[in-house]
Amino acid sequence: MLTKDTIHLDQLTHTPSAIYWVESRPSDQGRNVIVGRRDDGTIEDRTPAPFNARTRAHEYGGRCYTVHEDTIFFTNFSDQRIYRLNPGQAPIPITAEGAMRYADLVFDALHNRLLCIREDHRQSDIQAETSIVSVDPNGDLYGTVLVHGNDFYADPRISPDGATLAWVTWNHPQMPWDGTQLWTATINAQGHLQNPRQITGSSSESVMQPVWSPDGHLTWISDREGFWNLYRWENERIRAIYPMAAEFARPAWVFGLANYVYKNADTIVATYFHHGTWHIGLLNIPAQHLDEIVTPYTFFTHPVLDHDSIFVIAGSWTQPEALVELPLTRGVPTLIKSSQMLPIDSQDISVPQLLEFPTEQGQSSYMTFYPPTNHNVIAPEDERPPLIVISHGGPTSASNPLFQIGIQYWTTRGFAVADVNYGGSTGYGRAYRERLMGRWGIVDVDDCSNAAIFLAQHGLVDPNRMVIRGGSAGGFTTLACLTFKKVFKAGASYYGVSDIGALARETHKFESRYMDNLVGPWPEAKSVYIERSPLYHAENITAPIIFFQGLDDKIVPPNQAEMMVNKMKSNHIPVAYLTFAGEGHGFRQAENIQRATEAELYFYSRILGFDLPTPVEPVEIIS
Repeated sequence: MLTKDTIHLDQLTHTPSAIYWVESRPSDQGRNVIVGRRDDGTIEDRTPAPFNARTRAHEYGGRCYTVHEDTIFFTNFSDQRIYRLNPGQAPIPITAEGAMRYADLVFDALHNRLLCIREDHRQSDIQAETSIVSVDPNGDLYGTVLVHGNDFYADPRISPDGATLAWVTWNHPQMPWDGTQLWTATINAQGHLQNPRQITGSSSESVMQPVWSPDGHLTWISDREGFWNLYRWENERIRAIYPMAAEFARPAWVFGLANYVYKNADTIVATYFHHGTWHIGLLNIPAQHLDEIVTPYTFFTHPVLDHDSIFVIAGSWTQPEALVELPLTRGVPTLIKSSQMLPIDSQDISVPQLLEFPTEQGQSSYMTFYPPTNHNVIAPEDERPPLIVISHGGPTSASNPLFQIGIQYWTTRGFAVADVNYGGSTGYGRAYRERLMGRWGIVDVDDCSNAAIFLAQHGLVDPNRMVIRGGSAGGFTTLACLTFKKVFKAGASYYGVSDIGALARETHKFESRYMDNLVGPWPEAKSVYIERSPLYHAENITAPIIFFQGLDDKIVPPNQAEMMVNKMKSNHIPVAYLTFAGEGHGFRQAENIQRATEAELYFYSRILGFDLPTPVEPVEIIS
């Protein structure tokens, strides 16, 4: 059930004749497919096998395609070339094969060209040059550079009259949620940019998602007042559209995020995170009034407008993410396509609680607590359930208020699950996000540990059967908790970081200076890196750990897991290590997702001492 008929929906867009989106399909080796739905309701795959619509720009990718008059332009994963796909024809490459990566594609109809972000890896991966380029849709080796000189660029957006380009840019050591700048330039008749000017942004203001209104007003999201709110440029001045202690955006880990869209010149359809869940509403700009659209959903992303409806990717605690149509007249939502058929009985779905709990320095943090739920089983009254604490990745990220079959896998088997939004997570404003500045490996470790202690103190879980798991940065927090705390009895690290110094030295360009703000500049702060890295304190670990690693991971290379596994072996602490060929940072293939999950369950059964009702393939545990 974890992967059967399961897909991930992303990158929703539309043209006058169709709605388009990207489906990631674990059952098809993780291939990304561009799918279209015409006005008559017909849904069809637009990119044929074996093409995989996915960009490697920033390694995390994001917006990889655009559509102009039913012609699709997309980046193919295997060669990172841009392809042109005309209706009824095979994809044709229009850029050269080599070391270029393209993302955030938009079509400039006035000049009959593509505009996009280009990463040039011809010199090296760590020093890849990023720029905004134009690409001839009929064929172009590398494109023509329009904007360059900074470390990063994103969100090239053309005004409705085609006369102005807006974009976002930033430099090391900032990440896009730390500090970015919004720029514009006029586009002359030859397509060159003139009169560039900075509109807003700084090293301490995160600006993102520029969008032009139908009447030509530039709009964007900024956290200049503490939360990611909407602003726009009017009469040469910045105007706050609707100040609110809520987040109208997510952190820009990927290209092409979209959290709002214009309905007309005076009205925005906006999604926003408030009090632990996502909402959607109509924002009247002149009246500064936000009217929430009441739906059964708690999660929204990528809204687009088509006729009198909003199409959006949505979900809830009990419903998987899906493409839905929301009538602007407040009618009943229509399901267009679900990411999966709901695979379990509604009686077996664990509906969580949003909990605030005390942590260090008199502060509070947040978690989503899922009680064990299975209508076929009644637990003994005198027994509390084992607990799995989830430490999310990023670390500048957050858990989603959304049905997740991976969590239900555990709750149906008798585990309670705490998905922790530790200090540094997004969704709670800039001040909460900045708790982690210089304190990664401290704040996140304290919060994940205190979340477990809080649940145990309130009699909700068994304090002697608490484990922690996480991937990537969440894997680092998992390992750090097991190294520097004695709260958890076991752990599972998915492509986790064990030596943050090695991460600072070896990772890709996008994150190569991420550690400057989270830990300190490398190598000046080398002693801090050693102090926080589990690898250098592995002798403190007494709890067994299972490691999972993709062998093609460029973000957290396999040596991060291998060094830790060897340390645990030499210290005679029980350890298991599973590797997966063909997987990168995050597992995409169905058989590997299933194998890793069952292996983790088997590991816990051996460590915590319970029998499995259904046998799974054993895992070698070395001690």
